[in-house]
Amino acid sequence: MTAGSDAVQDLLPLVFAAPNEALTKAESVLRHRPEPLHASVAHQVIGIWQRDFGDMRLALRHLRRARDWAARAGSADREADVLATLGVALVHSGRTRQGLDALGRGVRRGTGHTRARVLFRRAYSWWVLGHHKEALEDVRRAVPVLRQAGDVIWTARALTLRATVHLALGSVERAEADFASAEDLWAVTDQEHDKADAVESRGLAAFRSGDVPAALRLLDEAEERYAKLGTPTFMLSIRRCEVLMAAGLAAEALAEADTAIAELDSIGGQSTRKAELLLAAARAARQADDPATATARAGLAVRLFAGQRRAWWEAHARLVLIGARHAAGKRSGRLVRDAAAVAERLVELGAPAAPEAFLLAGRIALDLGRTTDAERHLAVAARSRRSGLPLARMTGWAAQALRAQAAGSTRGVLEACRRGLDVLDDHRMTLGASELRARATAQGAELAALAQRAALRSGGPRRLLVWSERWRATALSAPPTRPPADPELLSHMTAYREIAARAEETRMEGRPVPALEREQRRLERAIRSRTLHMRGEAHGDDTRFDVGRLLGQLGDGVRLVELAVVDGRVQVLLCGQGRVRRFEAGLLAAAETEAEHVQAGLRRLAHPGAQARLPVVEAAGRRLEELLLGPAAAHLGDGPVVIVPPGRLHRVPWALLPSLRERVVSVSPSASSWLRARETRPPWGGRQVLVRGPGLATGGAEVTRLAGRYGGATVLEHRDATVPRVLAELDGAGLAHIAAHGTFRTDGPLFSSLRMADGPLIVHDFERLGRSPYRIILSCCDTARFATVGADELLGLVTALLPLGTAGVVACSAPVNDAAVVPLMLALHEGLDAGLPLPEALRDARAAMPDDALHRATGWAFTAFGAA
Repeated sequence: MTAGSDAVQDLLPLVFAAPNEALTKAESVLRHRPEPLHASVAHQVIGIWQRDFGDMRLALRHLRRARDWAARAGSADREADVLATLGVALVHSGRTRQGLDALGRGVRRGTGHTRARVLFRRAYSWWVLGHHKEALEDVRRAVPVLRQAGDVIWTARALTLRATVHLALGSVERAEADFASAEDLWAVTDQEHDKADAVESRGLAAFRSGDVPAALRLLDEAEERYAKLGTPTFMLSIRRCEVLMAAGLAAEALAEADTAIAELDSIGGQSTRKAELLLAAARAARQADDPATATARAGLAVRLFAGQRRAWWEAHARLVLIGARHAAGKRSGRLVRDAAAVAERLVELGAPAAPEAFLLAGRIALDLGRTTDAERHLAVAARSRRSGLPLARMTGWAAQALRAQAAGSTRGVLEACRRGLDVLDDHRMTLGASELRARATAQGAELAALAQRAALRSGGPRRLLVWSERWRATALSAPPTRPPADPELLSHMTAYREIAARAEETRMEGRPVPALEREQRRLERAIRSRTLHMRGEAHGDDTRFDVGRLLGQLGDGVRLVELAVVDGRVQVLLCGQGRVRRFEAGLLAAAETEAEHVQAGLRRLAHPGAQARLPVVEAAGRRLEELLLGPAAAHLGDGPVVIVPPGRLHRVPWALLPSLRERVVSVSPSASSWLRARETRPPWGGRQVLVRGPGLATGGAEVTRLAGRYGGATVLEHRDATVPRVLAELDGAGLAHIAAHGTFRTDGPLFSSLRMADGPLIVHDFERLGRSPYRIILSCCDTARFATVGADELLGLVTALLPLGTAGVVACSAPVNDAAVVPLMLALHEGLDAGLPLPEALRDARAAMPDDALHRATGWAFTAFGAA
């Protein structure tokens, strides 16, 4: 392109249609000694590229040259246009006063159509600074002129900006109307970067309207569009962090923010974006229970916002800073005053976060015993409980619950907690992915804890049982949304299985696999991303937990032991014989430590020659019983026992506890889950499926023997044991036995797997079943391991099966000796063949094992889940 070409004027719209092409052409113009007007355009294009995608120092250098060349060209409108671009760059670099001055001169220098464009850019700067009233006024003046001039691109930009300002002020409906109008205009342009920005903005609108899956989908789509253009995505990262936090993925939000900050620093990018990313990181760290990191990030954000004269943002950063200091244990009258001052400032600014600040002020005041101050602040926060998005209403109900607690009203606390958790229930069921449903419960943890504490103090064990159940294993109350018609997801899963199998084979050959591991991680991200996009369809279990119904099902012979944790101590709720009794046991932290010792002991006993460790493990089992059951152990009766532990204790080998060792014992994530399993009817026909995966030390010896026992069973082994074939046979089966290597993924529990002939069978695969087997036996290590997320939720192989129709599972919570597993499994099936339910058959199978350390430890490592 030569400097004299008419196409020079087209570089400005090109910078947001094809940014890198525009940059290359502008640099070419400057190499050919252009005339002043064309030099001004070329420098402006380079300045815009550097401002939005590169180094701010270079951006300012080029934009000042563009301004000087415009002045030499003698064009007032050209100079006004460059002043507007320069003003935005100055604002983004933290030089707020200079930026607004340049924008003001641009408004005065420009005329007509050009002046409207300058007004739009000043409105954008007002939005960056948090001056929303001024932003709306400038957009109001710009839009009619842009429309009259037939300027589709700039009209669409102005409508998108106005929608974004409406979102910041909480006006979702107005925002959606403007986004829709802008989208119609973008459809007839080739402005690919602006189109990507529009998709990103629609994602923000979806989030503000409460649709987290749609928000994640749209933000991912925007990222794909930006990637094709090769442009950075700092604003997208800020918005994604907000959505990830609402989805309960705070650790991921913190990682994304920190990565974006590092990238921004490496290119010398916009200081305004850095401040916003620091605020996002601080919020994420606070939600992830990392107050030290939250304090550091928020403190730096406050200083940057203050220097940039961004009062709106500074107030939000101060709110996070005060909250982080409170979470770190700081309590003072000054902290109350600071929180109250921030709350009042947020009210002045019209920020939707004001109730959150009043709630924080009230909390700190309560901690200090200042009930009058607390009531004043909490009363204001509680007003948000009646309207708005779910999380805002949750804030209001939390404030109302704290008010009732301070007033000594148990009834008021329980009513506020009930209403708040109902709000979260409705929100949770809009999420299709089981992971998001589980993580979302963290937002109700405080309300659940307040209710349990109030129920305990009111003295009624039935009431405590109801509230223990109210927020336990709720993610399992309905199956996750299944996307059988999503060809892209199925394609990703097939490719993932192939890559994982190749990586495993290569490792066994002793060769490095970095390229395969990178591709595996990429596919994992793609699968998870597609899964998180799913919107909920199920409405969950609308039937409230009924203590009477539970006691009726238990009858006189069965005892159900629900372990509730209140203020760190285990409360044992013993249900049976028509009543609920409460016993107090030990500290949860001590029980967790002892459980880890037991797990370590079982791992040792899985190897021959560890007989001397047996007394140590048994002694740990006795200590664990005292901590978990306390005096309740003496009141268990003689019949079967169902244990309902908190999520953090699901790896306890319950059969090791002395009072449970000779009993029929089963475990359930909640009493409600046990009731559902109890009432689940087996499928007609009761097909048996036996699966043998590759690489087992015993060759899956029990499968061959079991095939003889179940004459008509479907046996899948060798090349037949592929994931598609196994899933097809498992769907609707009456009994399934899978002998395969199990792998639990702490970094991604839904990628925990069983090894099949063609690769891993992962939890995501199980979630695609129409109905999982009525009974399933997993005779391999680590299949009963879970990740504890949210308030008290579990993610893992077993919990994927329970909502899909499985009434009983036998799985293993520790590494076991493969050879010792074979006789245990054969004895277990002998009991099932005699008509026994899984828990009783497992009890009898343990008793039939040789009385040595290896076989006893193997029996203790297996647990029966459910009620079949």
